[in-house]
Amino acid sequence: MAELSIGGEAFHVEIEGDEDAPVLMLSNAMGANLHMWDAQIPALLKHYRVLRYDARGHGNSVVSEGPYSIADLGRDALEILDTLGLEKVDFLGLSLGGMVGQWLLTHAPKRIGKAILSDTAAQIASPDLWNSRIQTVLQDGMGAVASSLIEHWFTKDFRDSHPDEVGEIEDMILRTPPEGYAATCAAIRDADLREAVRSIQAPVLVMVGRHDTVTPQGIAALLSSTIPKAKLVTLEAAHLSNIEDAEQFIEKALEFLLAEEPVIELELEEVSEAPAPKKPRKPRVKKAPDVEIVVAPEPVAVTTRTKKKAAAKKAPVKKAAAKKAVPKKAAVKKTAAKKAAPKKAVKKSAAKKTAVKKTVAKKGPIKKGAIKKAATKKAVKKTAVKKTAAKKSTVKKAVKKTLPSRKAGPAKVARKPIKKAVAKKSVAKKAKRR
Repeated sequence: MAELSIGGEAFHVEIEGDEDAPVLMLSNAMGANLHMWDAQIPALLKHYRVLRYDARGHGNSVVSEGPYSIADLGRDALEILDTLGLEKVDFLGLSLGGMVGQWLLTHAPKRIGKAILSDTAAQIASPDLWNSRIQTVLQDGMGAVASSLIEHWFTKDFRDSHPDEVGEIEDMILRTPPEGYAATCAAIRDADLREAVRSIQAPVLVMVGRHDTVTPQGIAALLSSTIPKAKLVTLEAAHLSNIEDAEQFIEKALEFLLAEEPVIELELEEVSEAPAPKKPRKPRVKKAPDVEIVVAPEPVAVTTRTKKKAAAKKAPVKKAAAKKAVPKKAAVKKTAAKKAAPKKAVKKSAAKKTAVKKTVAKKGPIKKGAIKKAATKKAVKKTAVKKTAAKKSTVKKAVKKTLPSRKAGPAKVARKPIKKAVAKKSVAKKAKRR
């Protein structure tokens, strides 16, 4: 098959090989034609039915008005597949052909199986280079760029040792229509597939010549690292690695294309019994914070004036008890009632130590526990006899230890009732002495 009509435009297409074999599509470099693959055809036909074509603007295919885009060239490839009734193929492209392959992998992923992208990149060179080349070709023809292209496409050693092969490629360049070449330069100039290739999920082999100056090793390595399932192979060649290192090229290409993809089989275990229900988690019980109850030292009964000072400074004991009683308004009312309690109640509370101890722990700010331990006759006699300055200092130390922080609100509420209770008690004791 030499000519195929695609949308009323003629494309030079060749397909050969066993009709039952899988199809491999070849896409050539800019400035060349489908014969650039001649050295690979015999080896490929042993395994594939090979489809190759001249790109738009090249060889014997249509030369339409430019500029072209990579999308235009990619759609040409898809229409060739549709016309031939090919649903899915493997792909091999070099340079421009490699960019077409990237577009197919990102825009028609179901149509491509494995892909080899050789001596290519997601973005090639700068716009200035392509604009300059477009201008040169349109003004002076392909002869103005042919020798420069050959120097970049092959190493000097290969040019010197293989003049015939190099001569054939140079003839391809010279036969390329300048208008088609210039329009294709614009396609490469405007192409930027760097983000798009991240979405490629097909297996990809990136091949690059070690001496390639058009798409250097670093750029090829970047392309390979950007595509999730890509591998990188380096050959001893310049840009047209399929010609300069033909033997290694075909060996690495077939090794990749013919390798079987690992099949991941999921074995489902038979479930004989229903899984045991998970034990419910026990709810975490938050522990109440430990409340430290500070017990003041036993009060020392002295003169009426000393007792008032000591009673006023015993608030820390009531601070701890007040924490529980603050929210209960009833406790405050109870203390108000106790202000007017008769002298008999004071004496009774002094005699009953055990009853008073319970009230210190349980009741709020106004409690009889502040007077408990000083109620015994023994303590009264001792404090009445000993009025020395040494005992006053002892009282001051005890007061300092038990002195509440100024911030504590409940202690302030409790001071007045305690003073009155202490005062009443001291009056009662004086009367007794008399």
